[in-house]
Amino acid sequence: MSAGWIAIVGLGPGDANLITPEVQATLDAATDIVGYFPYVARVVERPGLRLHASDNRVELERAAHALAMAAAGQRVVVVSSGDPGVFAMASAVFEAIEAGPDDWRGLDLRVLPGITAMLAAAARAGAPLGHDFCAINLSDNLKPWAVIETRLRLAIQADFAIALYNPRSASRPEGFVSALALMQAEAGDDRLIIFARAVSTPQESLRVVGLQSATADMADMRTVVLIGSSQTRQIARANGGAWVYTPRGLAP
Repeated sequence: MSAGWIAIVGLGPGDANLITPEVQATLDAATDIVGYFPYVARVVERPGLRLHASDNRVELERAAHALAMAAAGQRVVVVSSGDPGVFAMASAVFEAIEAGPDDWRGLDLRVLPGITAMLAAAARAGAPLGHDFCAINLSDNLKPWAVIETRLRLAIQADFAIALYNPRSASRPEGFVSALALMQAEAGDDRLIIFARAVSTPQESLRVVGLQSATADMADMRTVVLIGSSQTRQIARANGGAWVYTPRGLAP
């Protein structure tokens, strides 16, 4: 077996302080970094480190390239933002392994967790994901919009708190308009909704409104949207603003 290895890592939501020590040590030991352009740009360059950046729609090609380099003896790190297993590159690497040559199955491979955007956003707000919750990616690049609508409707009906990833892009702004209308129609009560943009970066902003007052232009692709369950509530803070949390048990 090759002396190379491959690690699939999460760089966290943006602040370098939120990269785990385990991930940082792995980056420091790598010979090659593979990933989407803006995530590779977050890795500090150094002599002997090769950066392989590519577009966000070539996940399988990127994964195959990383695996081939590891099989050839390189120490390869595949980077994602947040956590690599949450709408990110870990699944793409395993999909490439399943379809690829047998020797890839013998590689020294590790998946190293990171702080994903929904957890960073929830921590900023308080504890809105304190009880049962689900995460849904609103991008229809890899699944039909009808599937997204079904999952949203059922999540609202099941009274989950919901974390929405990739809510609204310039190329498909109508998707979040439809999603918001669906949620407003399905939720009989005025649940809380949190628009957490660019959490842990200098561009961070946090906005909390009632679901029925939310508008689609409150989100973009740097925003994670958290919708509370019917149990989610606010506590006014002494210095202004509020904490948002979901109790750990259901009210009788």
